[in-house]
Amino acid sequence: MKLLLTGGCGFIGSAVVRHLLRETDHLVINIDKMTYAASEDALEIGRSHPRHILIRADIADARAMREAFEAHDPDAVMHLAAESHVDRSIDGPADFVQTNVVGTFTLLEAARRHYGALSPERQAVFRFHHVSTDEVFGALEPGDPPFTETTPYDPRSPYSATKAASDHLVRAWQHTYKLPTIVSNTCNNYGPWQFPEKLIPLVTLNALEGRDLPVYGDGSNMRDWLFVEDHAAALVRVLEQGVPGETYAIGGRQPRTNLQVVKAICAHLDQREPDPAGPRERLIRFVTDRPGHDFRYEIDPSLTEQALRWTAPHDFETGLARTIDWYLDNRSWWQALREARYAGQRLGTAMSVKEKAA
Repeated sequence: MKLLLTGGCGFIGSAVVRHLLRETDHLVINIDKMTYAASEDALEIGRSHPRHILIRADIADARAMREAFEAHDPDAVMHLAAESHVDRSIDGPADFVQTNVVGTFTLLEAARRHYGALSPERQAVFRFHHVSTDEVFGALEPGDPPFTETTPYDPRSPYSATKAASDHLVRAWQHTYKLPTIVSNTCNNYGPWQFPEKLIPLVTLNALEGRDLPVYGDGSNMRDWLFVEDHAAALVRVLEQGVPGETYAIGGRQPRTNLQVVKAICAHLDQREPDPAGPRERLIRFVTDRPGHDFRYEIDPSLTEQALRWTAPHDFETGLARTIDWYLDNRSWWQALREARYAGQRLGTAMSVKEKAA
């Protein structure tokens, strides 16, 4: 199979690329815009693998997408490229509309044109797999049943609203144009190579450096967690065995409050690399909650588990230990990112002071 995959240098996308190259014989055509959160290093074996081709392009560029389909003639599409950080979507929603909505539309149109030119035999096996999030379903309260494939949409942030819009576009192209699409929704992922703005890497690296560990509100907001390599395996299973027109909810059955997650990170680091100043829980700081912060997300993956014979192999404790150990063993990667981040913050502060004085 020749698979056109978008966002393959991102956190989840790179895990999919690594899985495909290790476990299948598929050719991977990886389209990535290479924004701040993308990393060629995360491809690992993919950087020089003969079955991996990297194309640096924006999915919202119609000409680039048309040329990619014409040049590589893919048998399937897995669409992961997205802006995904909620806080960033609140500060700058335009980028999320452009990538998540316009980009998905542009990719769908390129795929529709390509699909229409295929032989009936190739059309029968072609798939467009769109990877989405549980945040499109809104928020759960204590005691509410977890999200399923049929939960009504109720997005609450610019990020989740743009992902919901992209989901609707994908399903509309299925019904209107008969493009064989599949949607999967997942919970919070964690694991190696995650950009250090998300909760688990941010807390891990702050704790290692003795910095404050910020926790929104009182830390009671709850998320379902899934180890990224487990998600990658599930996504490939959906692509290969999923039924067009269906939706698959992919979850790890590992709900935790944010405070539980932070304390678990502290405990593991205290065991692996004790801090002479004392247990790292002393660094926890509760900060003002962000606008529209959803209280709880949790997925019921029963349909996916039954239909595709898949369950997440890692429990949270095992996956978290592997993740933290990876960050301990790969300091050079994240230290460079952290140094650039804090240098930028210092520059921004200096410029603000200068502008105010003027």
